[in-house]
Amino acid sequence: MAENVTLARPYAEAAFQLARGGNALAAWSQSLGRMAIVAGTAEMQECIANPRLSPEQLKLLFVEVVGDGLSADQQNFARVLVDNDRISVLPEIAELFDELKNAQEGVQDADVESAFPLDQAATAALTADLERKFNCRIKATVRVVPDLIGGVRISLGDEVIDASVRGKLAAMATALKN
Repeated sequence: MAENVTLARPYAEAAFQLARGGNALAAWSQSLGRMAIVAGTAEMQECIANPRLSPEQLKLLFVEVVGDGLSADQQNFARVLVDNDRISVLPEIAELFDELKNAQEGVQDADVESAFPLDQAATAALTADLERKFNCRIKATVRVVPDLIGGVRISLGDEVIDASVRGKLAAMATALKN
């Protein structure tokens, strides 16, 4: 996995420079996400591995499957990935691109795991609290994880805030053992 990130980094940086130069960060982010989904499908993986498909045929197929929403620069970018046999690292390219985009815009991704579904008001309040605490804009992704028993666990970059019942029980068990 680390090797894929190493391979993807220069492509993500190049895409970021193109997008920033064209003032189209959001459009590129969306298109790279779509390309990553297409590249990750079993059918496309089969086509990528098929030696009977020429690089030109694969380029045309890939751009056609991704759809008409690609700009000329995005189509050229996809063609470069095919030429350099890097379509398989598109998920990593999209992820690294989004990290660069978020850093440019002053946004951090927060992964919120909740024992129960959170309504919009609770999610908005939690996001507002996190924005005050970390002094930046937060883009929260909420997932329901029943194993937490109750509460939430928030991952923001390298920091984890575990306010779940499961986390508190684990902390108590560790304290009792020591």
